[in-house]
Amino acid sequence: MPRRPAKVTQADIARAIRAAKDAGANEITVDGDGVIRIALGPAVPPVVPKGLVDEAWVPSEALQRYLKGTESG
Repeated sequence: MPRRPAKVTQADIARAIRAAKDAGANEITVDGDGVIRIALGPAVPPVVPKGLVDEAWVPSEALQRYLKGTESG
């Protein structure tokens, strides 16, 4: 049985993404029926948590023990 033609191709999606970026879209969705939706709206700035910029992540003692046990030597 031959394959059916694609409802939407990779080229269609690439064109939609380029056009959406040019238009300033903030969301693109492709549903199962091949419908490409581009949501135009006000740009939402990324949320940056305050107070966490200068903090360094330190692994817990349990994680340090695990990592030490998995090192190949």
